[in-house]
Amino acid sequence: MFQSIDLNQGIRLHIRSTDQFKTINFAFKFKHELTNQSASERAVLSNVLLHSNELFPSNPAFRSHLDELYGTIMYLDSSKKGSDHYITLLAESVNDQYLSTGGVLDQVMDLLQTVLFRPNVESDTFKDSIVKREKDSVIQRIESLYDDKTRYAQQRLVELMRPNHPASIGANGTIEDVTSITSESLFAAYKSMMEEDELDIYIVGDLNVEEMTSKIKNAFSFKARGAKQKNPHQDVEHQSVEKDKVNEYQDMKQGKLHIGYVTPVTFTHPDFPKMQITNGIFGGYPHSKLFLNVREKESMAYYVSSSFSSSYGLLFVLSGIDAGKQEKAVRLIDEQLEIMQNGDISQNEIDQTVAMLKNQLKEALDSARGQIEIYDQYKDLDESFSVEDWFKKWEAVTKEDIQKTAKSIEKELVYFLSGKEELSK
Repeated sequence: MFQSIDLNQGIRLHIRSTDQFKTINFAFKFKHELTNQSASERAVLSNVLLHSNELFPSNPAFRSHLDELYGTIMYLDSSKKGSDHYITLLAESVNDQYLSTGGVLDQVMDLLQTVLFRPNVESDTFKDSIVKREKDSVIQRIESLYDDKTRYAQQRLVELMRPNHPASIGANGTIEDVTSITSESLFAAYKSMMEEDELDIYIVGDLNVEEMTSKIKNAFSFKARGAKQKNPHQDVEHQSVEKDKVNEYQDMKQGKLHIGYVTPVTFTHPDFPKMQITNGIFGGYPHSKLFLNVREKESMAYYVSSSFSSSYGLLFVLSGIDAGKQEKAVRLIDEQLEIMQNGDISQNEIDQTVAMLKNQLKEALDSARGQIEIYDQYKDLDESFSVEDWFKKWEAVTKEDIQKTAKSIEKELVYFLSGKEELSK
């Protein structure tokens, strides 16, 4: 799918030459250990780097220049995966061969180089006014979690299940850690990112691989840094929780019932494809047991679904219910998993789930960004990624495989967030 080239120690270039798109897409993915402090610093840093730079010291000037480059899109994103935090610089530009005049691609690459190597600084550090503005922006982003009760309930569930663990660390860090950032500490984080972060560079488009590789080598002089080796699969160790049921209250109407489960299966586990199908039948899709039986048949939930967090070996059920229906809803959800553990799984459910997984993968690969994200995820496995191979993995999963996988899922914590008025009932 991609040709991978080692540019230096800890720095890899992945190129896909395809005439599927009329654009050229870039992604620079900087990887660092995930902590509350690193997530906080890097969330602010991504904002600061995208605000302005040495050549375009104001945000309007920077945005205006992007518009002049035939509407080139450029942004930075902070995210997390497993125990790592990522800053990703992305750009999408029209391909020169579709323009009457060339040179746009070279200008976009120059701009990418400027954003990374020539930030907007004074006295060898970031400008206080810009840092303050972007700190406030990240704090507002963190605070928005409290307004979205579904996201808030899910975050609380994970915090209760895995306190002080990468699973419960947000990609934007914490308000406390963001507040403590100074211009100097942020510039130190920037230097660390540029000199020490493991880096993967992705490029997708109708291009010449050798020519583009030469351009990247000439434009981006990253120093060698330590690189992590691919880790073979290790069984996940699940810590025990203090409580198996927690109820909390806020000023709200609809109750949020979130349930956390543990499983030995993770992304690198050989049974990962089986868990994808097991989760799909349990609650991942509209044909799932949770949706058809808890929501449609019993009308117990406004919504209900399950999701599998493959980095941590955790599975979650998320549902919106009336506060008085908590016990019955939990019982019905439990029953759906028990049904699967007892082997009550139809071939139609399996076929529908495999079809949904295939369609999701196909849709993701319809965009250059999707191709980058899929490859970046699957390259960590000890095998080369191909669509056909994954289709075969899903097609090979049997009813007995799903039953056995369902038996590996154990309920750990039930979290319920509901209105304060329920306290008096």
